[in-house]
Amino acid sequence: MQLFKQFIAGAAVAALVALSATAKAGPNGYTDPYGADSYDFARVTEVTPVYTDIQVRNPRTYCRDEPVAYREPASPAGTVVGGLIGAAVGNSLGRGGHHGRYHHHHGQRAGATVAGALVGALVGNQISRANAPTYYATESRCQVVDEFSTQRELVGYDVRYRYNGQVYLTRTDYHPGERIRVRVAVSPAP
Repeated sequence: MQLFKQFIAGAAVAALVALSATAKAGPNGYTDPYGADSYDFARVTEVTPVYTDIQVRNPRTYCRDEPVAYREPASPAGTVVGGLIGAAVGNSLGRGGHHGRYHHHHGQRAGATVAGALVGALVGNQISRANAPTYYATESRCQVVDEFSTQRELVGYDVRYRYNGQVYLTRTDYHPGERIRVRVAVSPAP
């Protein structure tokens, strides 16, 4: 009988320990030493949008009309005529410095003729350009200019809410509406 009483007492202690462990561990048998987290909803009392100012670059093209003068190109006839006149002048200058018929230097005369032709062609070209007709037109001149403007950008919401008589404040990136989901941590009191 003594053995039976010890067996019953041992079985009772084992049953109490098992019942105590099940109550502490929870439904899955897992014991959270820091408490269990669950979720609930709190009533939102105030929502304030939060903005920041940003600089936005806007490139703009500005154009204006300006008068422009165009001159026709020089006539090639002026260059040719000037060259011929210059060559004739150079040739006669090249001949004028000789004494008699036997002191004639063909090299000097040819050089003077070529130099006269070149100088005459340049002078003829300049005269032809100066006398060329000038035309006027209007051209559009454009340039890109950066303009900056300040714009407000929504960055979130400051949300004030009440849960179990306490008031809390958080920032969200969305408008929560009339209630906000909160995490509730439950842990045993010491």
